[in-house]
Amino acid sequence: MTRPPFPILFIAPSRIGDAVLASGLVKALIDNVPDAAFTFVGSELTAPLFAETPGAERVIVMEKRPLSGHWLALWNEVRDRKWGLIVDLRGSGVSSLLRRSRRAVHRPSGHIEHKVIEAARLLNLAQDPPAPHLFTSAETEARAARLTAGKGPILAIAPAANWIGKAWPAERFAAVARGLIGRGGALAGGRLMVLGAWRDREEASQVKAAAPSEKQIDLVGSENLLVAYAALKRARLFIGNDSGVMHLAAAAGAPTLGLFGPSDDRLYAPWGPKARVLRSPRPFEAFVAVDPGLNQQVRHMSDLVTGEVLAAAEALIRDTAPETVDA
Repeated sequence: MTRPPFPILFIAPSRIGDAVLASGLVKALIDNVPDAAFTFVGSELTAPLFAETPGAERVIVMEKRPLSGHWLALWNEVRDRKWGLIVDLRGSGVSSLLRRSRRAVHRPSGHIEHKVIEAARLLNLAQDPPAPHLFTSAETEARAARLTAGKGPILAIAPAANWIGKAWPAERFAAVARGLIGRGGALAGGRLMVLGAWRDREEASQVKAAAPSEKQIDLVGSENLLVAYAALKRARLFIGNDSGVMHLAAAAGAPTLGLFGPSDDRLYAPWGPKARVLRSPRPFEAFVAVDPGLNQQVRHMSDLVTGEVLAAAEALIRDTAPETVDA
């Protein structure tokens, strides 16, 4: 006898990084809830991250409207169904207006903890928080395999951020790339994969100049996030600012070096055993002191020098080297 589906309404965060960090909850539900049937709700940026999840019946892109009209629009779309579970990472009140057996709504914890742990609390999983995980189809994996086909290890770099204050200068990313994939580098003879949105093409072009065209894998604005995620599974190393792409890289299992300055790595460090943080010389509180709103158009990351990033990258490459078996 076939079991009826267990309907889950999953309201994802609106920012890519937050959505990736919370994505482990979906895998935990799939692993523990037989016949889970998901309706995902997210922003234009985050909803597509869940499109290839097993059991995804529907993906709703919630477009922001004046006077919080987007929540009324969502209620109208999902009110006719009784939900087995509503997971609301946006902390909205919409779940209180819907028929459901159970709901888990994000509420600020009031203390500093990593966003993965914060999300895990919704399902009482904070003691063993599920690692970020996205699902990809065979077609997406095949697309990523074609894009990354070739010889030599892949160095992945995402030089942009959603705010200039968090962005390390692109010319320094290029210098690190040359040091790693150039002659005598830790990834000598490797290929350079550059990632970002179409608006990041100026920074990306500076980084791409560090490698000849035949050694470049250009994913800037040309592929969706799930293809980028699948491609990052094939990277030997990722280096980037605190950004959504950085969290994609860590979730993909790539050795990930996240560069931090005016953002709090206690909350947003890349998650995983192969992930590392390199902070600028100043602590996070020092940035808040000079830029309380964390919104000034100042490149706060300029005091992080190229040599430190190159050394940290080389160390991470050594730490994640495949184990060799003696003959």
